[in-house]
Amino acid sequence: MSLYRAGPQDGVAWVTGASSGIGRLLALELARGGYAVAVTARRAERLDELAAEAGPLAGSIRSFACDVTDEAAMTATVAAIERDCGPIALAVFNAGDYFPTRGEALGTREFVDTFGVNVFGTVFGLVPVVEQMKSRGRGHVAIVGSASSYGGLPRAAAYGATKAALNTMAAGLKFDFDLLNIRIQVFNPGFVATPLTEQNRFAMPALMSVEAAARRIRDGLRTGGFEVSFPRRFTWALKLLALLPYPAYFAVVRRATGWNRRSPKG
Repeated sequence: MSLYRAGPQDGVAWVTGASSGIGRLLALELARGGYAVAVTARRAERLDELAAEAGPLAGSIRSFACDVTDEAAMTATVAAIERDCGPIALAVFNAGDYFPTRGEALGTREFVDTFGVNVFGTVFGLVPVVEQMKSRGRGHVAIVGSASSYGGLPRAAAYGATKAALNTMAAGLKFDFDLLNIRIQVFNPGFVATPLTEQNRFAMPALMSVEAAARRIRDGLRTGGFEVSFPRRFTWALKLLALLPYPAYFAVVRRATGWNRRSPKG
């Protein structure tokens, strides 16, 4: 029997981090495809605007404001979605944040905050939704990672570590989830033009629009395997780069990002 893959007829699609960026555009893409979509983020007014924008689409969007770092609130949100909208067939854990990690001004806060949103913000939603999926004998989970998970990049020590953690977590869970008929996927985009990448002050090869990224994730949910990465010309180059001995890896990354021209103080 083939592993379950969610469709609009099966229930609700839940998208976290939906107030802006990829999450917002993906929610609209899913509603356009006929899904009843539940969206979560901290900013209720942004979610309400998004729900209103979905009015003429084939599906619908409903707002469930919540801070993904609040474990109890995330459990309550899953219960509220299932009560008010129906069973969650597809859960897309997209909420994420990026705090630049500067070696010349290193602190603990950027690590704690990044792991809180990116990793635990996923886990706090994953645990209760999987409990519901187990009871139905099927489910579909998607986690938005990043190509930064393939190797260390400047200013991304905290961010890249969280995305590597999500990739490893998803791979570890796949063994049991397959037996439970719960499909798990991880999406690893390269550089996407969002408010997060606006903070970068270095070259971003193969930068793609948020609209294109949302469409890639939409398509990957329909047909993709365990990992979906894009754009491939960039993500596959990073994968190959990660196979190099570290001296060569560091030399290539320094040159590609312009770090070889920076002063010791950044």
